[in-house]
Amino acid sequence: MNEPQLALRNLRKAYGALVVTDGVDLTVQAGELHAIIGPNGAGKTTLIHQISGLASSDSGQVLFDGRDVTGLPMHKRVRHGLARSFQITSILPKFSALDNVALAVQARSGSSFRFLGDASLEADLNEPAMECLNLVGLGARAAIPAGLLSHGEKRQLELAIGLATQPKVLLLDEPLAGTGHEDAQRVVETLRRLKGRITIVLIEHDMDAVFSLADRVSVLVYGRLIATDSPEAIRANAEVRSAYLGEEAA
Repeated sequence: MNEPQLALRNLRKAYGALVVTDGVDLTVQAGELHAIIGPNGAGKTTLIHQISGLASSDSGQVLFDGRDVTGLPMHKRVRHGLARSFQITSILPKFSALDNVALAVQARSGSSFRFLGDASLEADLNEPAMECLNLVGLGARAAIPAGLLSHGEKRQLELAIGLATQPKVLLLDEPLAGTGHEDAQRVVETLRRLKGRITIVLIEHDMDAVFSLADRVSVLVYGRLIATDSPEAIRANAEVRSAYLGEEAA
């Protein structure tokens, strides 16, 4: 097997006496959609914080493309291609969907951006921004103020903003949270289109989405990984069913 694009080695984080992640070892291959599931309080969001650099780790390593990035702040990890969608920027509700993504392109490229300037002068920003919007299925909504988009469309816009930074790995923390059925389906279809184009680490409570999208699934319980396997093997794992999936079915 090739060298993993992302590797966690004995990662640990505690807040006082509360151990939130406890010796986590995990590998993610390039192009993989790797889901992390577990009950509330399992430490999933803290683990994403540690990977993205939002939270420091007490011990262990985060290796990205063979480089130890454990000590790097989040903005430097983003520059290396390790990005977390909703931490990259906030949606500006009064500006169009296209402008929101173009700002992320600007942040990546360092070029100037003028909201009131001649749009033709901003082709270097708008063209790649439009490509990102098309990729997430929002091309037809490019001119709509972001604040008028549905909740699910805002989630898709956040994905487009993340893609505009040209990440190698995109960390997603519950992208379906708060979405209705129709919006959730749009987000799932967006993730399906992105699958294989970039590496995705997905935290999600919607098991139907997880099992339909993921190449592999890791199960985190009380800060420890108890299993990593294919969706089919995880679904059939008796320990996983007892620790988590049985709760979901009840």
